[in-house]
Amino acid sequence: MIRVVLPYHLQTLAGIRSEVTLAVVGPVTRDSVLDALEARYPMLRGTIRDHVTRRRRPMVRFFACKEDVTHEAPDAPLPDAVASGAEPLLIVGAIAGG
Repeated sequence: MIRVVLPYHLQTLAGIRSEVTLAVVGPVTRDSVLDALEARYPMLRGTIRDHVTRRRRPMVRFFACKEDVTHEAPDAPLPDAVASGAEPLLIVGAIAGG
């Protein structure tokens, strides 16, 4: 089981209060995790990645094992600790402003 931690506003939208555990079929990649997340919580479609292009939204970041994996290929394997459920995949809303 894959563990995913969502930002508070997406937890509220999905109606959850803590991290999510998901079963991912096949290789554990960012896209396969997001596919499983959107299948289980359809209200999240379009919030993390664009409806049409399926590219991540500009202000969304991904962290695995304390490393920023935002700019890695969406079909690149996530670290073994994330794939085994020992560590969560963090989805974080970036903060901008001045």
